[in-house]
Amino acid sequence: MLRKPLTWVVLAVLAVGGVAGLYWFQPWKLVTDKEVDETLAVAETPAPPATTGSATPEGPSVVRQGMFITHEHDTSGTARIIRNPDGSHRLELVALDTSNGPDLRVWLSDQPVKEGTAGWRVFDDGQWLELGRLKGNKGDQAYAIPAGTDLDRLGSVAIWCKRFSVSFGAATLRPV
Repeated sequence: MLRKPLTWVVLAVLAVGGVAGLYWFQPWKLVTDKEVDETLAVAETPAPPATTGSATPEGPSVVRQGMFITHEHDTSGTARIIRNPDGSHRLELVALDTSNGPDLRVWLSDQPVKEGTAGWRVFDDGQWLELGRLKGNKGDQAYAIPAGTDLDRLGSVAIWCKRFSVSFGAATLRPV
């Protein structure tokens, strides 16, 4: 007589656990992609300063750049910081290709980019700045960098899975 209610309780607990697990891990994202195709700056690499004074570029210019390396998931593409004519900056991800995942963010960090598993979990160890949720796991996309951000100190970018505290991929942003 006691078995029937106990069976329903077990089934209810399994159902709730299953739904919670699906929400937490979102396994369908491993087989689905979100492609983004934002218009990026037609940027030039700044020329060395002239001997008669430094000229300000009329258009956007690339001031830092790096190639993504793989961490937890295969990741490739280029990250570059663009200085706009008004002095503002933005991060552009060019031809990004990584896995989709739950709760992915774009972070600037003061941590060095390390190859292999040694680099998977370092980006939340120091100072970091979240620029927003990753708009898509494939394609071109841009993120505004707040005024006053110390780009000399935050020298790397990571595609960070906030839910599991792990980097999908990262790039060192070197001056151009």
